[in-house]
Amino acid sequence: MKWCLSLLLCLLLSGCASPPAPPPGDAVFRDALFAPADPLPDVSALFDLTPAMKRYLTEQIEPQVRRKGAPMALLDALYTQGDLRLEYDAGRTRTAAEAFDARMGNCLSLVIMTAAFAQEMNLRVRFQDVLGAPALEQNGAFTFVVGHVNLAMSGGLGSADWLIVDFVPGEDLRRQHWRIIDQRRVAAMYMNNRAAEELAQGRVDQAYWWLRGAYAQDPRFPSLYNTLGVVYRHRGALAEAEQALQTARALQPDDEHVASNLAGVLRLQGREVVALPVATTATTAPAPRALAANGRFDPARAALDAGQLKQALRLLQNELGLTPRNAELHYWLAVTAARLGDAAGARRHLQLATEYSADGEQHALYAGKLKRLQQQTHTQ
Repeated sequence: MKWCLSLLLCLLLSGCASPPAPPPGDAVFRDALFAPADPLPDVSALFDLTPAMKRYLTEQIEPQVRRKGAPMALLDALYTQGDLRLEYDAGRTRTAAEAFDARMGNCLSLVIMTAAFAQEMNLRVRFQDVLGAPALEQNGAFTFVVGHVNLAMSGGLGSADWLIVDFVPGEDLRRQHWRIIDQRRVAAMYMNNRAAEELAQGRVDQAYWWLRGAYAQDPRFPSLYNTLGVVYRHRGALAEAEQALQTARALQPDDEHVASNLAGVLRLQGREVVALPVATTATTAPAPRALAANGRFDPARAALDAGQLKQALRLLQNELGLTPRNAELHYWLAVTAARLGDAAGARRHLQLATEYSADGEQHALYAGKLKRLQQQTHTQ
């Protein structure tokens, strides 16, 4: 995929801020419900540079600093003119070193890798939590809230100019509202992502321990409790799921996505009367920008019907930065790749569509299509 890198040079006077909520205690965790992890998930090396990364910095980035300035020298070498040839990969959130070695990553992975290089170059780095309607990912009746983070870099202690770097296509940086977050919140986001990815693979125990790690990094991070509620739900621990989701709701009282998950858990407990007002909170909220509604992929499907394959591909790829684990999105990417003659791409996206399927019927549908495609490939 060609990278859509959004840049904005501006004077950052202030961000959006709000007083922090008190951190919940760890009583929401129930370690005995899950198989022990050995070793425990760890983010101590999340931003570490490997020897290969340091060589790349010395040989490819530093020679361009005098001519371009350090921030642009870094970005050009990583994403524009360098030889890394990075590819988008929605399947797993990577550390800085893993993204560099694999030459691929999702948006959070790229923020982490870019920050790692920038910090090694003694640039000032700010992580920014972009506010507004979040992207969503569906898993059966439950919703994962996918936040959006970008970063800003400045070239020195005396510099007032910051370069904002955003990896989501189509973002209008001049209209963004954001708040500055620290590196521990980024680490918690990384671990929450890893938990969601493990859960999507059916590895409930591993997902739980990633969330334990996210809590250790930032106990005020609301999304980890939403994900924890979904993990408990998959383990069949409905009371614990309710407690986790109530914790998420206490931190973000107006979050309709948490309310939707909580209402689902209450219904599973047979508490429809209690669930009804909670569900009303969710259904009366404004529709989120990336909810998997019926008409969401209509522009891309219309382009497909019109034979505008590259336009369809562009529209669908833009969605990857928002909901990379959406099964339907990967299905349409597979269809588009097949029509473009990209058999490998079609197989890859059908595999992801199968892995991210929310229910058995959908999983069987995509798995059958993948099997037929593989059989066709083997007979050619």
